This record gives sequence, structure tokens and C-alpha cells, in this order.
Amino acid sequence: MYELGLFVASCALLGCIVGFLAGLLGIGGGLIIVPVLTSLLLVFNVTDVEHVLVIAIATSLASILFTSTSSALAHHKNNNVPWNVAPWVMSGVAVGALISGFAASFIPEKILRVVFAICVVFIAMRMVLSVRNKVSTQHPLPTGPVLGSISAVMGALSGLIGIGGGALLVPMLHYFSVDIKKAIGCAAACGIVIAFFGSIGYVSAGWQLTDLAHGFMGFVYLPALFGIVVTSWFIAPIGAKATHYLPVKTIKKVFAVLLVIIAIKMVFS
Repeated sequence: MYELGLFVASCALLGCIVGFLAGLLGIGGGLIIVPVLTSLLLVFNVTDVEHVLVIAIATSLASILFTSTSSALAHHKNNNVPWNVAPWVMSGVAVGALISGFAASFIPEKILRVVFAICVVFIAMRMVLSVRNKVSTQHPLPTGPVLGSISAVMGALSGLIGIGGGALLVPMLHYFSVDIKKAIGCAAACGIVIAFFGSIGYVSAGWQLTDLAHGFMGFVYLPALFGIVVTSWFIAPIGAKATHYLPVKTIKKVFAVLLVIIAIKMVFS
């Protein structure tokens, strides 16, 4: 019981860090949750090496379901969710996330680590480049089915590495001439869909391999989910307010370097 309490407390501390960085930098918590939770699950002997990454990703997605809901409601109130575009994008990411949730359990753990690392490095590079003010060529929005197909790929990648998808969907939508605020609002709404359908896939895929009596709902580890959500939900607004006082551009560069180091460590650990 003592070890479980210590584990939940560690996840609560992780939730504080994730919530603050999410509010400060506008990033999905999965980039930090997955590698840190992977280490915590092994240190506390919650699971074996074979399934640890899948459990970390599934739990990360489940936690994003709560944080994305809060974010999406705020964007909706500010009329920043483009409902003429969102249904196609949300339908696409739903299909992609659901497929990735089922498929992840069949992908070798080493390959899953490499996929996660590649995506993290891409997101880190984008964070550094986004700090600079650059004018990009805008492109017309594709037809609904095409947009849905592209979104399905983004949803699958997001579900596969346990993130809400904003880091992939925002640049994609902005590339297709969607206003940046609207793109962020749409990505926030899609984060709910990715987390929900991705979690369904991970819960279903792991139902026969895990035990609810030991804290698992499929591949989602409930004590970790509770610890992360109970703090991140309240800390995120503090991070958002801190953007007015801290050098966000510098922090983004440092954080991007940290992400690359984490990605490399995950591949070779």
C-alpha cells in the first residue's frame, strides 16, 4: 500500500510538471508523460518491459481526455473552433486513433520506441522553428474526404505515441489556410476524440492481458491516471498565466533540446 501511495504521489508530481508546461508552452502532456511514466512503471515494478511503453501511452491518452476537454470548452466559448472544418477532421482522427489503439499492442516494443522518438524529434524541431516569425505560403483547404484521410494519419500517429495531436494537427490546418487560433481550437476539440477513441482501442486490446483488480483497465493504469489528472487539471491555468512573466521563446528552445535527449534515451535505453 505504501508503494502504491508513493507511486500515485510521483504521478501527481508528474501531473504538476505536465500541467504547467502544457499551459506555458501549449504542448500536449504526452510528450513528457510517456517517457517519465515508462520509468516510474518499471521502478515500482508495476509491469514488465514488454508492455511498459504501451501502458504508458494508453494512460497518457486517457489523461489527455480530461485536459483536452477543459481546453476545448474554453476555445468553444471564444468561438475558436471552426465547425465547418472540425467534423471532417474529428471523424478522421477518430478512425486513426481507434486503429492505432488496437494496433499498438501488436507492434514490437522497440519499433514503438523508435516511432515515438522520431515524432518527438519532429515536434521539437517544429517548436524551435515556430519561435521565429516566418511567413509561409498558404494553400487552399482540400475537400472533406481528403481532409478526413489526412487527419486519420495524424490521429493514428497521435494515438500511437500517446499525445493529443495538437503538435501535428495545428501546423497541418494552418498549412491549409485555417487561421492559427481556429487551428488550435480545432486541434483542442480533436484532442478529445483522439484520446477517447485511442483509449477505447487500448482498453479493448489489453482487456485480456491485464487485471482490473490490480488497477488496470485494459492497458490504462488507473492509479497513474488519477495521480496525473488530479494535479494537471488545476496547474495548467497557472502555466498559462506564467506566459506573461517568463521568457517563453527561450524556454521553448531549451525544452526542445530536452525532448530530443529524451527521445534518444528512449531508443537506446
